[in-house]
Amino acid sequence: MDDKLLTAMADLDEDRVLSLVEAMIRAGRTPLEILELCKKGVEIVGVKYSEGTYYLSDLIMSEEILRGVMRIVEPHIVSSIPQHGSPIVMGTIEGDIHDLGKNIVVYLLRSYGFQVYDLGVDVSPQKFVKAISDTGASIVGISVLLSFCVGSVKKVVDLLQEAGLRDKVKVVIGGYPVNQLVKEYTGADYYASDVTQVLDIFDCTG
Repeated sequence: MDDKLLTAMADLDEDRVLSLVEAMIRAGRTPLEILELCKKGVEIVGVKYSEGTYYLSDLIMSEEILRGVMRIVEPHIVSSIPQHGSPIVMGTIEGDIHDLGKNIVVYLLRSYGFQVYDLGVDVSPQKFVKAISDTGASIVGISVLLSFCVGSVKKVVDLLQEAGLRDKVKVVIGGYPVNQLVKEYTGADYYASDVTQVLDIFDCTG
């Protein structure tokens, strides 16, 4: 069923996607598993768009389908994580306007009782630091999909150090190019390569 959902999402077959998601929920699959599959399907849509096979309207359609999936899985998210008082700042780093993965993470964190300030996309390092200072957040999540933007993630960490906030804030990074080497280069505390890791990471940082 996984391949069927992935294909249906990539083909923008909305009715098929929603039907498969409902079937997977009935079969006991977790919302995290389902959302990760759908995210991969949307990434295929993104590749087709970059190749000229799909158009901007198709990208918009894929995100609309994903919102429909979220509406189905939301009632089945049963939180075992305590409510967290400390807010989280989230955003996609400067120079990058990809927000699919970030939006899924923000949605999941809010569903599990986290207070999340979503700064959106193309967020400068200075804006991240200001938001952390203004909100008192102890966790910042930075999304980066473009490899050449990784340097700006490092700048966020450097600015936190300069502002005297580094020891008070856990930095979590995520996105396609992120791995252990990127984590070490940027000075981040944690990294996540898919949404199924997110809740464990943010739970242990809270």
